[in-house]
Amino acid sequence: MADIPYTQSLRDDIRFDTELCGQPFTFLSTWGIFSPREIDDGTDLLLKYLKINPTDDCFDLGCGYGPVGLVMAKLAPQGQTLMVDKDFMAVEYANRNAGVNKLANARAMLSNGFQHIDKDARFDVIASNLPAKVGKEMMSILLHDMKHHLKPGGRVYIVTINGLREYMKRNLKEVFGNFDKLKQGQSYTVSYAEKSK
Repeated sequence: MADIPYTQSLRDDIRFDTELCGQPFTFLSTWGIFSPREIDDGTDLLLKYLKINPTDDCFDLGCGYGPVGLVMAKLAPQGQTLMVDKDFMAVEYANRNAGVNKLANARAMLSNGFQHIDKDARFDVIASNLPAKVGKEMMSILLHDMKHHLKPGGRVYIVTINGLREYMKRNLKEVFGNFDKLKQGQSYTVSYAEKSK
């Protein structure tokens, strides 16, 4: 019974403050969600190359507790940001963090990729820190769905481990007809594509 206080403290929300894209944020998270105590290196790199306009409608694919989506919501106060994750705890914390950071234009919902998104929904920007382990079938579905859900001229920003760099280049060119490598860091690469107008 002596370990009850220890495990109880582990159940408490993890809370940290950080600055992203020049904006202050507070995040709550918990054990079991990806990178619960700090912004991971891939997300940090992605955010350095994200370009958001004030009126953009944004989509965060695989949002975790919400850092990418909430940055987009803050940078696009006149747009709406939708965040999705297939992990219900991630969705719960992303919505809590939208409240903590007073971002009424952001919300999170449960979805396996775009599977539960209205087929008519369209976005100016889709951003994602894509895990390497989704597999090539799911990756193909996600890239085609990204194109479908983008407005004409819409932009995709994806960060992946460097091992997927050539795969992303080949597949983004195939799906979108274009590709740009915005940055290759020590471990991660930020890829970019646009939907033709």
